[in-house]
Amino acid sequence: MANRYVFTSESVTEGHPDKVCDQISDAVLDDVLAQDPTGRVACETFVTVGLVIVGGEITTKGYVEVADLVRDVIKEIGYTDAKYGFNYQSCAILNAIGRQSPDIAQGVNVGGAGDQGLMIGFACRETPELMPLPIMQAHAITRRLAEVRKKGILKYLGPDGKSQVTVEYRDGKPFRVDTIVVSSQHTEDILDRTGKKITKAAVDEIIDKVVLPVIPAKMLDKNTKYYVNPTGKFVIGGPQSDTGVTGRKIIVDTYGGMAAHGGGAFSGKDPTKVDRSACYMARYIAKNIVAADLADRCTVQLAYAIGVAEPVSIMIDTAGTSDIDEESLVKAVRKAFPLTPQGIIDHLKLRRPIFRSTAAYGHFGRTEDTFTWEKTDKTAPLRKELGLSAGSGNPGRSNGKGSPSSELELLSRR
Repeated sequence: MANRYVFTSESVTEGHPDKVCDQISDAVLDDVLAQDPTGRVACETFVTVGLVIVGGEITTKGYVEVADLVRDVIKEIGYTDAKYGFNYQSCAILNAIGRQSPDIAQGVNVGGAGDQGLMIGFACRETPELMPLPIMQAHAITRRLAEVRKKGILKYLGPDGKSQVTVEYRDGKPFRVDTIVVSSQHTEDILDRTGKKITKAAVDEIIDKVVLPVIPAKMLDKNTKYYVNPTGKFVIGGPQSDTGVTGRKIIVDTYGGMAAHGGGAFSGKDPTKVDRSACYMARYIAKNIVAADLADRCTVQLAYAIGVAEPVSIMIDTAGTSDIDEESLVKAVRKAFPLTPQGIIDHLKLRRPIFRSTAAYGHFGRTEDTFTWEKTDKTAPLRKELGLSAGSGNPGRSNGKGSPSSELELLSRR
């Protein structure tokens, strides 16, 4: 009898109040880096009914026109009409930005970490991106929600929305999708006669136009459950219905709960903050270990002390999926990857205005060129440090196919 369990991950759209804040904070960061690549940014945003507050500490030679930038971001997200309860033209904007503490700056200026902390990276074989399947499917649904809204395929959708995907695992591998939840802001056009819930036709249309195009048919069966706007209706959404704060969706940003989360939030922080840059490096390391066929599953922890360049500790856990001892993996990682804050910044090219694109739909498992931490260009150096040939296959306990996407391929043929 197969060992069965279920695992659930969620995602939110770019119009979710917390994600509005993440995008504003990262848009400020990008504007600073475009003018001053060595600028220091710790930007926080808060939104509520009709109000945006942008605060934090910024040190730069450039100048950010905060109000204009905020309105541009909100407009691009889609809050362009009063019917959505929030409008880029009419919302009030408060700028409360100060300068970075000189006590912190004196440790960072010489190449040390901007803060203490522990950062986590993770990779596994469940998808071609070497990410957990539940979070990738949840992101696929929220991306599709935004796409059908912006293309006018479903004209009644608003910018705010969420998804949740529950996957059934058998013997540790994803087998089928058990439950899908989709909640999307909408206009009153699709309410039934009671005015308390959307019509069945709208429910069916959302499943047909949003869910089915992005979830593999082989993962769905007659027992898969669908919940579309399960409260009945979602007319009042966005900042009108809920406050938003930068950095409040860290599990959505990372691995959907499949792995631990270290450090703090990412958005609004320049790359001298290891909360962000070292988490990217930890993912880069974990992904390359799995892509190099050294393990089927890998968690990496990097820990730093404020003002100190080298990590104070490195931990690698392959969850019993490799016969290479983890001490040897740590030694190989130290030789193959730059691990100081400056080394990470230089290697991953993090002094560029690339961060707003990370602020919705996850920081990991992305295929855009700017996501340098998603590359698998360290597989050969890792294998060399371990005394393995480039094409000798997995010396650990993989399924032997040597392909990062092999589990997904098996799923598609089920």
